[in-house]
Amino acid sequence: MTLCLAINYSGRAELVDAVRTLCRRASVGELLPDSVDEKVISDALYTVGMPDPDLLIRTAGEMRVSNFLLWQISYAELWITEKCWPEFDEATLREALHDYAKRERRFGGLNA
Repeated sequence: MTLCLAINYSGRAELVDAVRTLCRRASVGELLPDSVDEKVISDALYTVGMPDPDLLIRTAGEMRVSNFLLWQISYAELWITEKCWPEFDEATLREALHDYAKRERRFGGLNA
């Protein structure tokens, strides 16, 4: 299990930095524009080498992703709790994981 906490992080800033990195590589001939695919983009992100999240837990009842890992959470399951972060405890985590375990993951596809 990997836990990722983002402090003073912006998903939009991460994407801008990734695009700049790829543009620099292209400008020196290191990267052909037609070779840019999802892996190339993922490898330019701050989270390179980390798996994409399977579950995004949102505290304080907020119903938004708040600029968090915008590229990486495209197939993440969302779980929202009314508890604020300081009150988030082991029992709440177990509740989230139990709920997640009951879900059918389709990764954008349809049921068979």
